Amino acid sequence: MMLYDCGKPDEREQGIAAAVEAVQRGDLVVMPTDTVYGIGADAFKTWAVRSLLNAKERDSPTPVLVGSRQTLDGLVYTLSSAAQDLVEAFWPGALTIIVRHAPSLQWDLGDGGSGTVAVRMPLHPVALEVLRQTGPMAVSSANKAGHPLPRTAEEARDQLGYSVSVYLESQQFLDLPPSTIVDLTGETPTVLRPGAISLERLREVVPSIQAPETP
Repeated sequence: MMLYDCGKPDEREQGIAAAVEAVQRGDLVVMPTDTVYGIGADAFKTWAVRSLLNAKERDSPTPVLVGSRQTLDGLVYTLSSAAQDLVEAFWPGALTIIVRHAPSLQWDLGDGGSGTVAVRMPLHPVALEVLRQTGPMAVSSANKAGHPLPRTAEEARDQLGYSVSVYLESQQFLDLPPSTIVDLTGETPTVLRPGAISLERLREVVPSIQAPETP
């Protein structure tokens, strides 16, 4: 288990290389995103995703982070015009979209084969550099179920310990709103979780987006 301070150029280079190697061999890493610290694994290694869920002591579907808009095209069969417009407007950034993934993809994200996936491209240079070398990663918040979100990689390490091989520290304390989640699998785009991007901003791009259902 190693922790690297990515605010220091030499440690950043070493840390990103170590994180990429860890993901490629199926280990877990913690890295900063633009919203929270995330615990991540190779999305196509089933045992690695299972290790991620075990580390979090949680069993629920894991979102996927990508390092480029082009990577998304390889994960889906087709994208609606609404999805394309939202991605163009808000990626990289705090927007998670739920889309139907290509049937040919061989992965298990803990969703029981639902055929859909939550995807985001984060706006953080460290995360993007890792993702562009590893390809799509299953990434969830770097905390155990029921525990507070970590504001630093060191706080994440206090919770996750040796279940993670590499921790990448940012120079900023993260205490930001979560990403906004929009479901694009139905006829009408619908906000499932309000977050950093407001409904008003979303409707400037796709006026038909529905507000989240209220209990």
